[in-house]
Amino acid sequence: MLSVLRNRTYLHLFAAQIVALVGTGLATVALGLLAYDLAGADAGSVLGTALAIKMLAYVGIAPVVSALAHRIPRRRLMAASDLTRAAVALTLPFVTEVWQVYVLIFVLQSASAAFTPAFQSVIPEVLPAEREYTRALSLSRLAYDTESLVSPVLAAALLALVSYNWLFWGTAAGFLASAALVVSAVLPKPVLRKPVRPGPDRPESARPERAGVLARSGRGTRLFLAVPRLRAMLALDLAAAAAGAMVIVNTVVYVRGQLGRPAADVPIALGAYGAGSMAVALLLPRVLDRVPDRIVMLPAAFGIVGLFALLAALTAAGPGAWRWPVLLAVWAAFGAAGSLILTPTGRVLRDSVAKEDLPAVFAAQFSLSHGCWLLTYPLAGWLGATLGLGAASVALGGVALASGALAARAWRAVPGAGSVTGRAAGSAPVGPAGRRVRPRGLSGVPRSAGAGRRLPG
Repeated sequence: MLSVLRNRTYLHLFAAQIVALVGTGLATVALGLLAYDLAGADAGSVLGTALAIKMLAYVGIAPVVSALAHRIPRRRLMAASDLTRAAVALTLPFVTEVWQVYVLIFVLQSASAAFTPAFQSVIPEVLPAEREYTRALSLSRLAYDTESLVSPVLAAALLALVSYNWLFWGTAAGFLASAALVVSAVLPKPVLRKPVRPGPDRPESARPERAGVLARSGRGTRLFLAVPRLRAMLALDLAAAAAGAMVIVNTVVYVRGQLGRPAADVPIALGAYGAGSMAVALLLPRVLDRVPDRIVMLPAAFGIVGLFALLAALTAAGPGAWRWPVLLAVWAAFGAAGSLILTPTGRVLRDSVAKEDLPAVFAAQFSLSHGCWLLTYPLAGWLGATLGLGAASVALGGVALASGALAARAWRAVPGAGSVTGRAAGSAPVGPAGRRVRPRGLSGVPRSAGAGRRLPG
């Protein structure tokens, strides 16, 4: 897996991702302490509102930024986003009112909504080989999981020596280091769209762009919803979000309320979720070398349904020491299932649209997937608080079941097609006059004939 780090450009970008994630993790801990200082017992509502603002920024800002991104070199866009995030982090220690937190969080997360899709769309161009790109996706997933485990430990060690305000300075340092690493990377030139005269036989991705920013900002979403396998992937994102929201929102309720365990066991439960995700991220590249993406992702959604059923049974069961290891196992399995869905996402996006459409589609995926979290976070929290954790498990399990069924219906397999990219029915690239190009080779598409053409299925 680490062989991809021999690519100097990717090494710089991956290092930028690591230091930015560590900075973000420190900010998460510091923000919770800041909210407690400002709001006391109402700190939870402050953090909940800040989390909702984060998701709204992701959903609303990413497509608009992608529409404007063609006017700004990607390296400059990512560096400017990092500098903006660093400036916000340096401002947070001086906040005295809750509304100031909300404003600054919106600015910071808007910058993240600009950075992340641009970063994701560059990687398949830096690592065009299927094998290398798959390993880069697993490394990226591993980086997110490692951050969720390492940052709280690092923050705890720092808080033993300094006040939490210093964590914001560490956050700013991480973003500044990320900007420096991005600037030091030599990125490939973006693929520009060639104007094509529209006609009834032209696919959507071949039609010329309209001039308006709103039209361009919606382009990625239109492409996303027009391709069956991408619609399926959106449904799978919703299933993964249902599992993740249950863990993030209700872990403390299960550990402290349901099981009556000490507060120190809360990070252990969260660590089990991260460990499950990390284990899959480490093992998945070899699996994806031999198994289509569809065969990996679809069963994971139905596995989440089974885990919610087990969680509902655990919630309804009487007292017993056995419930603690079962909860840890369910949390680890949730993490593994989520990683099975999320890790191959970049491969599916890359194989589904033309190369010049990648920035818009990555931005759309970033926005739409966070829209799933915006839906599941309040479901997990409000249902758990009002109707109980059992009802929340059943409801979110129903969401995962419906998502898996929709995904299976949209993303149909080709009988006898064993392509390593997991291409779906009707996914041969569309030629200039709507003709199908005959797939061949490991990826199922001749690079010369398929490059720059959208795959409709």
